[in-house]
Amino acid sequence: MDNQRLILFFALAAVVFLIYSAWMEDYGRPVQPQVAQERGLTVDAPSSAASSSAAPDVPQVATTPDAVTAGMSAAEAPTLPAQTPIRIETDVFHIEISPRGGTISAAWLLEYSTLAERPDDPFQLLKPVPPNMFVAQSGLLGEDASSLPTHEAIFAASQSLYRLGPDDNTLDVDLVWVGDTGIEVRKRYSFVRGSYVVRTSQSVTNTTDSPLVARQYNQLQRTDLIDPNESRFVHTYTGAVYYSPEDKYKKVSFDDMRKGKLDRSVADGWIAMMQHYFLAAWIPPAGVLETFYTNVLADSRYIIGKYSPAVSIAPGGTHVFENELFVGPKLQDKLASVAPGLELAVDYGWLTVIAQPIFWVLSKIYWVVGNWGWSIIFLTILIKLAFYKLSETSYKSMANMRQLAPRLQALKDRYGDDKQRLNQAMMEMYKTEKINPLGGCLPILVQIPVFIALYWVLLESVELRNAPFVLWLDNLSAPDPYFILPLIMGVSMFVQMKLNPPPPDPMQAKIMMALPFVFTVFFAFFPSGLVLYWTVNNLLSIAQQWHITRTIEKQAAAAKRKK
Repeated sequence: MDNQRLILFFALAAVVFLIYSAWMEDYGRPVQPQVAQERGLTVDAPSSAASSSAAPDVPQVATTPDAVTAGMSAAEAPTLPAQTPIRIETDVFHIEISPRGGTISAAWLLEYSTLAERPDDPFQLLKPVPPNMFVAQSGLLGEDASSLPTHEAIFAASQSLYRLGPDDNTLDVDLVWVGDTGIEVRKRYSFVRGSYVVRTSQSVTNTTDSPLVARQYNQLQRTDLIDPNESRFVHTYTGAVYYSPEDKYKKVSFDDMRKGKLDRSVADGWIAMMQHYFLAAWIPPAGVLETFYTNVLADSRYIIGKYSPAVSIAPGGTHVFENELFVGPKLQDKLASVAPGLELAVDYGWLTVIAQPIFWVLSKIYWVVGNWGWSIIFLTILIKLAFYKLSETSYKSMANMRQLAPRLQALKDRYGDDKQRLNQAMMEMYKTEKINPLGGCLPILVQIPVFIALYWVLLESVELRNAPFVLWLDNLSAPDPYFILPLIMGVSMFVQMKLNPPPPDPMQAKIMMALPFVFTVFFAFFPSGLVLYWTVNNLLSIAQQWHITRTIEKQAAAAKRKK
């Protein structure tokens, strides 16, 4: 039993360690060279046979943005002067749109600060230059490179600053491009009060005497995330994802992009680039079969994009390509209403089926108490109550084993190194005393999936980002700056160890007593919200285990007196 208990503790430690060990994937990531000019936004995308999905009577048309500069080297590609960005201010955004291509080149989220100690400094999600370059681009492709504007064309707007008025619920921003042949393209960005969804459209008016064949594309481009404030012991996914009714939620990591290009026709799906807590996603109209693609450019720039089927626009006719762009936090209640499956961007991994109900309960508690720290404490109490009977079985088994500890030590002294006779004597004692030596293991193993699911809830929920608790704990998503909570957790773990039956083997006993120290050092780098949960869980376990141990010891003493 002692060996199995030791294995159990190391298994639990391994589970926690493996959860966090993924941070090593980012260790030693080289800093990307900075690109000083917005010309760095030049992209190409994978060639594809998907143009054959267009109707047979529609002529062939370029399927990818790189058709614009096909055959040109980077030095030969046209260079345009820098343009003053168009600024948009709403109740949730500060956004900058570059006249070059109408690219959304910068976005600040006003309701989220960069750091907890600087609440007036809004978080910037989109950024036009490295490090952490991240932009949303769109354009049109025609039968030749110059017939329609790509994300390199220059658009014009009627003003340089747009504000959502206090009495307005919507704000439209129009950018116009007119080609040499008179073709007019109007890009419109529509903002809604309180919403992180930007409705976009590209309206194409064919003023020529011939049919105009066109398709639209939309893409997200970014570099590796370099966050000096991110804990080295906490790894979260940064990269591309797409959703389709067939594949559901599918990650396309930067490594995957380097190995091969995505080329997938999807209807009723979406594409996104995400990082911890935030994402940007292009959402096409329902029922339209679009092609999703990825690409990797110089300077480690990564693209996920999509393009529509080709359409033919009659002379004098107009066609409008529509999309939605989500730029904001991973708020589950909002994401679910934007597009099917978008709520899966809050990635709880393979335990989503457990994690989502846990978050629902946590959010309901927060609605009552108004503080995420207290919500974690009350949630921990509820989980402890839910597993009370299982824990009781485990602690009773440990308490009974504690009663046998002196007799087990006597057996060890009697048989010495004769392991076979020692094990036979121990099994006989367990049988006589009607004690299952594995009785304390199964209840703990059953609870492990819940503990891991709660870990992901606390790690992935943007609601806890920069959330204050009490006293010095002003940010539950960051480590305790004074290491007080990890120390309390370590002490509680030490007390819990003392309540367990000591292993007969001195070496095992030393290893067991070292675990509280190891976990204290380990947890010093964890987000304080996770440490708070673990500490409260330990304190509740100590109270329950102490009560059960004391009860069994009293029963044993009473039985001895009767004899």
